[in-house]
Amino acid sequence: MTTVEILRTLVAFDTTSHRSNLHLIQWIADYLETHRATVQLVHSEDGRKANLLASIGPDAAGGMVLSGHSDVVPVADQNWTSDPFTLVERDGRFHGRGAADMKGFIAACLSAVPSWQLRRLRRPIHLAFSYDEEIGCLGVPRLVSRLKTQVQAPALAIVGEPTEMRIGVRHRGFFGHRALFSGLPAHSSDPSLGASAIEPAAYLVTRLAGLRRSFARQGNEATLNIGRIDGGTAINIVPGCCEVLWEFRPHDEAAAQLVRDAVREALTDLPAGVTVQAVQIAGVPALSTRNNDAAVSVARELGALWPEADLPFGTEAGFFQQVGISTVVCGPGSIAQAHQPDEWICATQLQAADRFMQAAGAWAIREAPGDQRLVTETSSTSKFSVAFGGITPPAPREP
Repeated sequence: MTTVEILRTLVAFDTTSHRSNLHLIQWIADYLETHRATVQLVHSEDGRKANLLASIGPDAAGGMVLSGHSDVVPVADQNWTSDPFTLVERDGRFHGRGAADMKGFIAACLSAVPSWQLRRLRRPIHLAFSYDEEIGCLGVPRLVSRLKTQVQAPALAIVGEPTEMRIGVRHRGFFGHRALFSGLPAHSSDPSLGASAIEPAAYLVTRLAGLRRSFARQGNEATLNIGRIDGGTAINIVPGCCEVLWEFRPHDEAAAQLVRDAVREALTDLPAGVTVQAVQIAGVPALSTRNNDAAVSVARELGALWPEADLPFGTEAGFFQQVGISTVVCGPGSIAQAHQPDEWICATQLQAADRFMQAAGAWAIREAPGDQRLVTETSSTSKFSVAFGGITPPAPREP
């Protein structure tokens, strides 16, 4: 099957994040098994979704991981001129939800598998397709954990988010948090009989807003956003509950530590009668230029465009880097089309991805130079996105 034919099939699966992706993943698994790939499914805790890990070539170290996500963002309230889940070609552009972000990359990977099998690879190519990337990379930690235990150490990983085939070497992390304050309701004629949940919540918001302004004044790339505040019942009732949803995007550990310290201070010495539950609800680690020379070199050899780019969006790349795999981001299509109505990817970008995949096959037929065991153990406090006080993101819940 050609890349466009496979893309047409993939787009037809509605894998919006609130839906199951199992039908798409099973179709990919069947396709790969037909072409003699070794395939594993890594299911979510509730079994409604699955990651896919496949290997083409020998069971050896020094291979390449090609990573992408299977889910897409919603089309609700968007003005599409055609069915979002039917691939439509117009003027050299292929329109459909996920065409750019990022089923085009997945289609190019799958289209190349038969030619890879004919080459008798000396180094393996691993395909790592995840679920729920669009709502916080919830599936990737399970996928990376399976990769570490079931696959000999890869030399590098390439995440195929749309970069117009440029090499992305850096992006900020993303960490979402919920703080739920519980107080004691009372009649407002005597507030001393209650304990306001809104007042300590407002103090947390004030501290975060002040830190955000400080970052901006200093030219710090880190950002903070208070996304939602919900609390109280009526003007004459001391509020017994208040929820704050907020997120921050650090570019380095120093900025992340400033945020942690500010939040801990704000949540210390709460008023009598008030408690707080603070949890991390999403965690995507930053991608840095640390130890990524191998991935940059190979991506350039495969035809990725230069100069390198700092990306404004987050990806799953940081998860691979956290476990010691040299990682970059490079894929077909433009991020400007992601999440948009009439999302599209142009034919020339798919053709560039096809050439990239053929070059990957040529790379994999060569003998791996030296010891490629680059995966290293990480500490228990850094593994899989611990960005705030050691809090582990909760398991995905039904939407």
